[in-house]
Amino acid sequence: MVVPELRPWRAAGPRVKRVANAVRPRLTRAADAVRPGLTRATDTVRPYLARTAAAVKPQVTRLTEVTRPKTVKTWQYTAGAATAGLALAATVATTAGPWDSSGQRTAERDRAVALDRTGGTDHGAGSGTTAAAPRPAPSAASVLTALGGGAITVKSDPTGKALADVLGPLLGNTALGTRHTAAVVDVASGKRLYGAGAGTALIPASTTKIATAVAALSALGADHRLTTRADLEPDTKELVLVGGGDPTLTARAGGEGGWASLRELARDTAAALKKRDIAKVTLSYDKTLYAGPEIHPIGVNDNLAPVSALMVDEARTDDSVSGPVARVSDPAADATRMFARFLADDGIRTTSPGPSKATGRAENLAQVSSPPLSALVERMLTNSDNDIAEALARQTAVADKQRADFEGGGDAIRDRLRKLGLPLAGADFHDGSGLDRADRLTANLLTSLLVKAGDPAHPELRPVLTGLPVAGFTGTLTSRYTDGAAGVVRAKTGTLTGVNTLAGTVVDQDGRLLAFAFLTSDTTDPAAAQSALDRTASALAACGCG
Repeated sequence: MVVPELRPWRAAGPRVKRVANAVRPRLTRAADAVRPGLTRATDTVRPYLARTAAAVKPQVTRLTEVTRPKTVKTWQYTAGAATAGLALAATVATTAGPWDSSGQRTAERDRAVALDRTGGTDHGAGSGTTAAAPRPAPSAASVLTALGGGAITVKSDPTGKALADVLGPLLGNTALGTRHTAAVVDVASGKRLYGAGAGTALIPASTTKIATAVAALSALGADHRLTTRADLEPDTKELVLVGGGDPTLTARAGGEGGWASLRELARDTAAALKKRDIAKVTLSYDKTLYAGPEIHPIGVNDNLAPVSALMVDEARTDDSVSGPVARVSDPAADATRMFARFLADDGIRTTSPGPSKATGRAENLAQVSSPPLSALVERMLTNSDNDIAEALARQTAVADKQRADFEGGGDAIRDRLRKLGLPLAGADFHDGSGLDRADRLTANLLTSLLVKAGDPAHPELRPVLTGLPVAGFTGTLTSRYTDGAAGVVRAKTGTLTGVNTLAGTVVDQDGRLLAFAFLTSDTTDPAAAQSALDRTASALAACGCG
């Protein structure tokens, strides 16, 4: 089946054109403001790209026949930074924390300090900038400058033949198994520039999280928050801890990162009870927001806690915040026992907690809310967080009025993507994390998701791009690309036994922002497959294929 090319954003109609015309002056000012810092960034990144080109040259001899510009224009990098937060990572970043909607990360700031660079993102008075850190610069606008058209032009699209000459030999590496598919799309126009089996559905592994993120943001909005409540039943004086599906609710002291605090909820609840002269309560918990089995079809696994509407610190049994670790078997009961201990610290005695359901008559005594959904999406994508992914799939099901279980979450994701007009032929969703080997996605759908996230008509989807791990700096790409396209490639990884995938964005040497997706199956050496995929993405960064 031939999959139609994505239509350019300009086809979206007069409303989008008006939006572009409205933001264009602001984008021009932003480009002018950051240009000096980006010029320094270009000088720093160029050696990385040169080394990348040299590394892939022996495998792709025809690459040398393609004419490349000697320099990359500053405004072209500005265009990439505007949508994906691609401020060329190490050289122009400063931020108040690791999860930031501009796409800049703490790791990038630290790297910038180490390199004695200046420039970065302006986060206002609370940015935490110090004398040792890079000086703030205006934040990049949230709309890709190149999408505005008009005054700014770039080189012509990379040609299909040129990209085939570059990517074909790399994708033919035997380390990539017996089956592979690929797609490369220009983000500005939505035009597919390269495809190899792009419409063939394969196991996507964790790149499924890109689809989950788009669906959740579309259903709930980037500002949506997940709320955990303490409700008091007026007749029985039963105190009910009501789970709102926030897997980032924390019991740790300090409250770092802005995550909702169970300790704070207990303090506020105790204060409200004391005002009512209540010193002892019957304590219970309500986790009925979600339905169905809590255990993923893969079974008990250190990569994922039982999926519950009430949990603390992702039900981890140690102090870790990411990665595999043993989980508690009943997250809701465990969270409520912690809540009881915190209440006791404030002088409130409780009974041993058990399951219940808050009634409509219950009085809300206190509540805490997660950071906005945009921050949850960024954390999920950067760390490949399976717990957040499954929570967002169920939240999407709740918003879509589907049953909030594994099947309902998959159906809701598909429904939301269909409403966005994305190509779903062959796609099949059985969870939100990609741990289920029954999931199927195409390279065509993955690149379409990334292009949609860069569409100025859908600013609520921008965290999908800003949350992608930064090559050589953050999340699952921290230790990858250190000798290649560090800071230029942003991508979501995917790994299961015999499966290696990679999907994300890259700025090529012509300054064009490209979305790519590579899916492979039947691989036998995960490390070799990973390296082969990294070389392929690096080749895109080194390519001047116009």
